[in-house]
Amino acid sequence: MPQLHRGDAGPAVSEVRSILVKLGLLTESHNGSHEVFDAACEHAVRELQQRKGLITDGVVGPATYRAMLDATYTLGARPLAYTVSAPMSGDDVLALQERLLELGYDAGRPDGVFEGQTEQALRDFQRDMKLTVDGICGAVTVRTLRQLAPKVRGGSPVLLREQERMRTAGPRLRGKRIIIDPGHGGPDRGVVAEDVCEADIVFDLARRLEGRMQATGMDALLTRGPEHCPTEPERARFANETGADLFLSLHVDGHRSPHARGVACFHFGAGNGRTGSTIGEALAGFIQREVTARTGLLDCRSHGRGWDSLRLTRCPAVRVEAGYLTNASDRANLRDPAFLDRIAEGMLIAVKRLYLLGEGDQPTGTFTFADILRHELAKAE
Repeated sequence: MPQLHRGDAGPAVSEVRSILVKLGLLTESHNGSHEVFDAACEHAVRELQQRKGLITDGVVGPATYRAMLDATYTLGARPLAYTVSAPMSGDDVLALQERLLELGYDAGRPDGVFEGQTEQALRDFQRDMKLTVDGICGAVTVRTLRQLAPKVRGGSPVLLREQERMRTAGPRLRGKRIIIDPGHGGPDRGVVAEDVCEADIVFDLARRLEGRMQATGMDALLTRGPEHCPTEPERARFANETGADLFLSLHVDGHRSPHARGVACFHFGAGNGRTGSTIGEALAGFIQREVTARTGLLDCRSHGRGWDSLRLTRCPAVRVEAGYLTNASDRANLRDPAFLDRIAEGMLIAVKRLYLLGEGDQPTGTFTFADILRHELAKAE
């Protein structure tokens, strides 16, 4: 669907308003404005975006529209099942996943998408409860789910499993599979300022990071070439299908104000008490600190978001916004190959810190690429 903004009107706006009314975010219009995207509608859209961990710009684009539709589903309102060609999604799927996890069944990361791992967890639950083992969440299964008390205490089972996988992976980088995701690509050039475009900058940065990672023995894979632009779900699917250990998405930002500048990192975490990724959050923090220490970019901190590239990856994922092309200072830096090298080194060091788990660590900004190579060589002997 096309983007809808404040001031737009028509049947598409009427549909959006109806959904927002159904969700209790907007009151029914009785003044003839039911087809107008007015201030009240924009406020309701922003509230929904905030709840879902999306950019709170008040604009209804594809991600916001999907989140609106997902929010209309409650557990028990429809049967849920695994369909390979077009997996079901919605808040009801998310509620099912979280309930199964509470009961000790490994439904994977709760992302609101009904896929194979969710189906297997549901079948295991049905088998244990002596229900029909069909992998379909219907009325009887929902009723049984609601009758039982949680079995998992003392922390989120998803987060505990994620932390345990990181601990058992060991401190060596060799053999770790990292997906490097340069944003945009092909006809989608991203932010463009003074003939400098985001797609080219992040692809250059991705190749620099790829080379350093491969030198340490890591298996570094790019999600795209210079002429391609996969969708966010396709990028996440590539990471899942290749069995990635980490997913790093590279972007630069833009803003109406030329004064906006700095670096920010984002990890999976939609707020409202929803399960996020503690490893992703830790990695985002490491990258943020290392990059700002090495580049002098303004520290815009790390934040939780529910974007598809973070939500749909099964491994810890981080999106890095490495400066603003619309800011003259950041833009000049991003055009400097030596500056991109410092960003790439900072990201590599951050990944190493993640796997060290605090053992033999050094102060932020002091670890070097040569230090990592020596550490990897020493571990191999």
